[in-house]
Amino acid sequence: MHPYHHPLFVKFIVYFNQNQDYFECHEVLEDYWKSIPDSDKEHPLTAFILLATGLYHWRRGNSTGAYRTLRKAVKNFLTFISKNPTYTEEIDFKRLIHDVQNSINRLEKQLPFESISLIVTSSQLTALVESAEQSMELLSFESDALIHKHMLRDRSDILREREEKKKDRC
Repeated sequence: MHPYHHPLFVKFIVYFNQNQDYFECHEVLEDYWKSIPDSDKEHPLTAFILLATGLYHWRRGNSTGAYRTLRKAVKNFLTFISKNPTYTEEIDFKRLIHDVQNSINRLEKQLPFESISLIVTSSQLTALVESAEQSMELLSFESDALIHKHMLRDRSDILREREEKKKDRC
C-alpha cells in the first residue's frame, strides 16, 4: 500500500482540504506516524504534521510559532523529497512547497492567515479521499470548536502524562 493510501493519511487530507481542521490533521497523522515501526522525527509524515501545526498556530494568531513551525515543515519536505521518491508521488509537491513558502512570506509581512490546499494528483488517492469524506463529520470553517480545538478538549490525560515525564527526569 502506498503510504498516502493509509486511512489516517486519507483522513488528514479530508480535514486539511475540506474544513481546515488542522488540529485533527495533526492528531490523525501523529497516530499514523506512531504506528510505523522505528519512525523518528525525520520521517516524511512529520513534515505534514508540522504543516498542520503551523497553520493551526497562524490561524489562532500565534505568528511566531507558525513561522518557526512552517519553516521547519519546508525544511523537512525538501529533505524527504530528495530521499524518498515514494512520498513525492500523488501530491503536487512543487505547488505545496510554493504555497508554504508563500505562507512564510505572509507571516514575515504580518499578513492575515490564508489557508492552502494539498493538490492530489492521483485518481486513486482522490477516490479514497472522496469516499472517506462521505463518512466523516466535519465542523464548519468558522466554528470556535475548530479554531480553538486544543483549548476545548479534555486534556487531563496529557497533563498527567507530562507530570509523569517530569518525575522520571528528576
